[in-house]
Amino acid sequence: MFKKLSKINFWSKDIGIDLGTANTLVYVRGRGIIIDEPSIVAVNQKTGQILAIGQEARRMVGKTPGFISVTKPLVAGVVSDFEVTEKMLKYFIDRAHEQSFTLFPRPRVVIGIPSDVTEVEKRAVEDAAYSAGAKEVYLIEEPMAAAIGTRLPVQDAVANVIVDIGGGTTDVVVVSMGGIVASRSLRIAGDKLNDDILRFLREGHNIFIGETTAENVKLQVGSAYPLDEELSVQVRGRDILSGLPKELKITSEEVRKAMHRSIRMIVTAIKNTIEETPPELIADLLNRGIVLVGGGSLLRGLDELISHETKLPVRVANDPLTAVVRGCGLVLEDLDTLKPLLVWTTKEAYL
Repeated sequence: MFKKLSKINFWSKDIGIDLGTANTLVYVRGRGIIIDEPSIVAVNQKTGQILAIGQEARRMVGKTPGFISVTKPLVAGVVSDFEVTEKMLKYFIDRAHEQSFTLFPRPRVVIGIPSDVTEVEKRAVEDAAYSAGAKEVYLIEEPMAAAIGTRLPVQDAVANVIVDIGGGTTDVVVVSMGGIVASRSLRIAGDKLNDDILRFLREGHNIFIGETTAENVKLQVGSAYPLDEELSVQVRGRDILSGLPKELKITSEEVRKAMHRSIRMIVTAIKNTIEETPPELIADLLNRGIVLVGGGSLLRGLDELISHETKLPVRVANDPLTAVVRGCGLVLEDLDTLKPLLVWTTKEAYL
């Protein structure tokens, strides 16, 4: 009997999680990426009950009565609502074990976090994962995970520049010999660009739209660099003056101007990080260039703009949306070798 009980954890699956502001991706060791859903939770404020998580909750955005809140439990890559984050993590962990025989899964979990989070914020992610049922929790900085996920030689004595533009944060790091040589992190990323578009339409055209519509505008016509053929899209919202429905056409040039300041700050962070790179590694940058990952890297012309400003070759990684979670998965597959690349957690610091 005791032998059987001791084998319960054998059926728990090691899991890598990209706990993003916009989306959460889950990698199961031996199976690959099995979950890619929005980091959104719908909560009944009267009862505290979780009504929906992920894609189902996203469909409720802007369509619920007052007592139902549809929120993102992570803001700028860090936990803003511990209880909801815990329940969201438990939901994803349970889903990863749906086809196993484990009644009470206790997996080892590797979680990607932004590079500039505080010790308190690290501990919040750890505690949420343990409360959600994890047996062991390891944290890894998202840009380091992305570098591993894109198969860069992070443990070699060469410079690798990764720019991870997610939903809540942009991380810029120079990696060499398994460590971060220079870095910048700013709370300007995809969500801020959506907000720029929303504010531009509200102040410039007296039309109010929701976050989902603003994101769709960015995806359809957004760009960081002038296009050979400018695009346009019809936008529908509420007229601020009359309160009635309103429709107008905006161009990619207008959207580019709306996002200009935020994009300029991202480019400046990249240039400042490169300036801090030791001279011995600069030659590597000329040869290896910059790798872009994250959803924000897919913005039209962003790679061209960064290359023009830095005078370095820039490329978007293959499947940039999954680079971080693939890196977490590769760490799981070879934890003994790659363990030195993990974050020294607060819990370990007290041991």
